Amino acid sequence: MKVKICGLSNAEQVKTCVDLGANYCGFILNYPKSHRFIQLEKAKELTNIEKKDTKYVGVLVNPKNEELEKFSKLNIDYFQVYGNYNKKLISDIKLKFNKKIIIAIQVKNKKDIFNYKQYERIADIILWDSSGFELSLDWNFDWINSIQSNVTKMIAGNINIDKLEKIFNLADVVDVSGALETNKVKDISKIKNFLNNLKKLNNEN
Repeated sequence: MKVKICGLSNAEQVKTCVDLGANYCGFILNYPKSHRFIQLEKAKELTNIEKKDTKYVGVLVNPKNEELEKFSKLNIDYFQVYGNYNKKLISDIKLKFNKKIIIAIQVKNKKDIFNYKQYERIADIILWDSSGFELSLDWNFDWINSIQSNVTKMIAGNINIDKLEKIFNLADVVDVSGALETNKVKDISKIKNFLNNLKKLNNEN
């Protein structure tokens, strides 16, 4: 199982994730309501850190075209998009800006799980997230078993180290953020502990 560490805001956090083999690092680019939001200059600094095998993800909420233009110049591999977009628009974004796409599906109930279908041939990854963006709400991860698709599956929503074994291999990727923070700042020791525990699980399975 792979992992995305989201909401990184300084160089030490990014270097720790890269050095310990996090598969994806996420940066909140256009949502200033979030305590994890970073300004463009900081985003430039962090995405220019050598990423080795790690992929960098720009997280965007209802992005406007001018924002996509601006952020496409960053050294990122993916746009992760929250918002209501038809599949043609997502396809256009992907082609125009030459970025891979993570589509975020916000889950309130089981039927929301299936909202991925219009995107599965366009998105590179589908992320099923809790309905309360920034609030890390729980939802029933077992619902993912209902999905009959070869799309790369990512799950998020109050994921922490205690849940790792239970959710292991339910999806291809886990997306973790709040559980790795102390006082709303990414905690290096928590990042290390989580990544080392996931590595151990991967080695055992």
